[in-house]
Amino acid sequence: MSGRLIAIGDIHGYTAALGALVEAIPIGRLDTVIGLGDYVDRGPDSPGTIEMLIALRDRCRLVPILGNHDEMLLQVRGGSPGFSDWLGYGGRETLDAYGCTHPNQIPARHIEFLESCVSYYETARHFFVHASYLSHLPLEEQTEYELRWESLNHRRPGPHYSGKIAIVGHTAQKSGEVLDLGYLKCIDTCCYCGKWLTAMDVSSGRIWQADARGRLRDRDPDSPP
Repeated sequence: MSGRLIAIGDIHGYTAALGALVEAIPIGRLDTVIGLGDYVDRGPDSPGTIEMLIALRDRCRLVPILGNHDEMLLQVRGGSPGFSDWLGYGGRETLDAYGCTHPNQIPARHIEFLESCVSYYETARHFFVHASYLSHLPLEEQTEYELRWESLNHRRPGPHYSGKIAIVGHTAQKSGEVLDLGYLKCIDTCCYCGKWLTAMDVSSGRIWQADARGRLRDRDPDSPP
């Protein structure tokens, strides 16, 4: 694979942070960028985030993974119960940002983007999921619960039988630091609670971080280059 393999953690509508990372890296045409999901809810600008991701498709190879918040939005839009629950999990901020009262009023272009998201992505050395996995099963046999909902705080999986390194989001690291277990790296560093949005070059280990206002973090000199 030519170019870099870059994962981006849970964005949650923080477009300024995403924009700062895209420019700081900078992302180019040969790069593959994997979004780990949760593009909407909680933050102030879910529409802007999705627009930026759509535009990013013309700048690199984008692989968007579906997060549980993205899934909730699609389910509620499709008529499934849980509208009030979704509002409490950050859906209210999403509707406010769109200036509407129900997900069925969100522009079709943005719904189509969310519907295009995949459940996982894997390469020869890594695999990428939103939340977690069962270590003894191939990715195509994992359930939606493991892939999108299970918290590492409830169950921390062991190394995957394939030997590949897992890159995940979903479980917010309120320290603002990447959780690195060697065989698993969680890069949801809690932008929505005042910490950072994280991007990682998974081959080199290099990390970029930006806060909700788009200010880049000065990394420790001992951090990977």
